[in-house]
Amino acid sequence: MLLPVDDLVNWFWQVLWTFLRIGGFLMVVPIFGNQLIPRRIRLAMAWVMSVAIAPILDAPPVMEGFDLGVMLNGGMQLFAGVALGFATMMFFQVFVISGQFIAMQMGLGFAAMVDPGNGVQVTVWSQFFLMLVTLLFISMNGHLVLLSVLVEGFRIHALGINMSIQELAGALVQLGSWMFMGGVMIAMPAVISLLVVNIAFGVMSRAAPQLNVFSLGFPFSLLFGLIIVWVMLAGWLPHFESLANELFQITSGWVQ
Repeated sequence: MLLPVDDLVNWFWQVLWTFLRIGGFLMVVPIFGNQLIPRRIRLAMAWVMSVAIAPILDAPPVMEGFDLGVMLNGGMQLFAGVALGFATMMFFQVFVISGQFIAMQMGLGFAAMVDPGNGVQVTVWSQFFLMLVTLLFISMNGHLVLLSVLVEGFRIHALGINMSIQELAGALVQLGSWMFMGGVMIAMPAVISLLVVNIAFGVMSRAAPQLNVFSLGFPFSLLFGLIIVWVMLAGWLPHFESLANELFQITSGWVQ
């Protein structure tokens, strides 16, 4: 039995708008959007999710032909998905920045390794924090919460989100300052403690110049840094929960 042409056209626009937003989201968001997952797999995931989600959404207005308005609506859909994925990526980068600050203060700035997900070099502490936050994010079903926010955005605003492109770009810029502030707040206890250790070695070098501070300072800074980070991890989970709640509140506000 053949479906009417009008039904096929409506289904096409439903799947197209859903695919653009979900595809943009999966291309940028961490875990799904890293380089370990091929682009074809991500596109296939976006297509399958679009076909599954589109029937439960309200049908968008039927577009007559392919004109500039259709292109603008499609670009808005794509930008909305990319923005949500980019906001999630900033949340993960908070902990990468904190690990970078701690590693530099410990003298481990040279101990860099390649992040297989992003293809860039990061310090060992940044990679450790990134793996830890990824496991915690998945264990608390954060990826499912983000997908629910994405679907809710379709229900409320079928052709976009609750703000203009200029407002959304400004919100992403503000998220950049939030990212750096969160990274500094997490790394602050360890950075201050290591600064005190370095000051103590500076005083020792002035009191006893015959001591080789460079040969003694690095192993002691490394040892104290490991102990400080071990102690700091006891209060690391509340920071994670607080930042995750802020992320969900910010992204939820975009679609309400």
